[in-house]
Amino acid sequence: MSPTPNSLRTRLAVLTAASLLAAVAPVGVTAAHAQVIRDRQGSSTDVSRSTWSGPAYTFNGSGGVVAATMTQAINAIRGGTGSIDVVVLAGSDGGTPECDDIIGLSGVNSCTTLTLTAARDGDNAQVNTDIRNAEFVYFAGGDQCRYAAWKGTALEASVESVVAKGGGVGGGSAGHHINSDIVYDACGGSATSSIALDNPYDRSMTFTTGMFRWPNYANTINDSHFAERDRMGRTMAFVARAIKDGRTSGGAAWGVGLNEGASLFVDRFGLATLSGSSGYVVLGDHQPEVAVAGQPLTYSNFKIWRLTSGQTYNFANRPSCGYYLRSVTNGVPSGNLYSGTPVTDCSTDPPPPPPAGSSHAEVEPNDSRAAANDVTTNAYPLTITGDMKSSSDRDYFKVSVASGQTLSVTCAIPSAYDADLYLLASNGSTVTRSVNDGAGADESASFTRTSSGSATYYVELEAYSGSGTADYTCTVSKS
Repeated sequence: MSPTPNSLRTRLAVLTAASLLAAVAPVGVTAAHAQVIRDRQGSSTDVSRSTWSGPAYTFNGSGGVVAATMTQAINAIRGGTGSIDVVVLAGSDGGTPECDDIIGLSGVNSCTTLTLTAARDGDNAQVNTDIRNAEFVYFAGGDQCRYAAWKGTALEASVESVVAKGGGVGGGSAGHHINSDIVYDACGGSATSSIALDNPYDRSMTFTTGMFRWPNYANTINDSHFAERDRMGRTMAFVARAIKDGRTSGGAAWGVGLNEGASLFVDRFGLATLSGSSGYVVLGDHQPEVAVAGQPLTYSNFKIWRLTSGQTYNFANRPSCGYYLRSVTNGVPSGNLYSGTPVTDCSTDPPPPPPAGSSHAEVEPNDSRAAANDVTTNAYPLTITGDMKSSSDRDYFKVSVASGQTLSVTCAIPSAYDADLYLLASNGSTVTRSVNDGAGADESASFTRTSSGSATYYVELEAYSGSGTADYTCTVSKS
């Protein structure tokens, strides 16, 4: 039987719609599920080079790239010569505005925008190849809850590998949030200052820890669009919660709030320089007087540094001067939160000691000698940070010790778990160990190599009981 005119029109309409969908869908997108969108600009071939001069970081108060700090990071990573490859990570398709700006900067070989629309995209092979081949990873603005969902995927370790090889990371708005040690993930909705101060345990106050831990940037909580959206109050609540909940490794937390248009460049030694609008560092260094679910926050004497363009803040040697004080009583702040007269003067303080040694943030997986993080070429003394993500976690770091040289390792262990320290020979046999009992008990061990020549050894930190995302810090020295 011949089809009716109406049925023909229906079939033609369906075919036409399907044709239009195929015409407008980007590569990798189907009607059923949006896959990773990949857009590469510049050279189709990655730079090949064995050493880089970073790490370097750029943190922005709003989503866009800031040319001044991005250029600083590019130059720091490439050491003034050659060029780098950049990857931009986005959680939703907004085009390629970041790469459009980055590709025109001097020293950029390529810029690839990767739009990941599902948490499982963090395990995408092409995504991780692009990241590991890059020298800088920039997290775009958007929804940091989507970025937090990449925790535990291969993407997390891939981004860490970029920093470990001397590259860098950055981000703006949501991308600024995801780069702090303690991440306000906004997975329960966006908290306002009034909500956070009235109840620091409101359902919108949710955090992700143990994702990224950049050298010199421990115990930080980033916030964006700061003064424009009046977010000082909620950052104060973030800081109080981090301390109260034991999310920090030393009983103190630093909020880093950036206004729109503000950008921090942080060099390999932890020295941050602000460009553009104002930024703030908010320190809480004691337990809150009142931080209880359903009750307003009370916290005395937050220490606040206000930074303007060109000013610096040293995250490696954090200052003890130059701040003004503000308190919160029953949810009500004292005075103007965004300006104040410093109660201490830094002009009489001696300058911090010059940078020495280097730092390394643990890159998982490093649960065996074969997968150990190789720190043989790092400068010493070396500061290593990491955490015991499970009660069976083991972290290995590969070092080299010369004849007559003494290797010393001292580890500060947070109160969240008990970890033991082992120094191992290349075959895995124990040379010496430190196994002090109790959560938070520090460990220290050393030995002197008496045989001729140099040899490979391993520093192993092993979870004995408990686990957590609070960082341990190990100082490794040779003498």
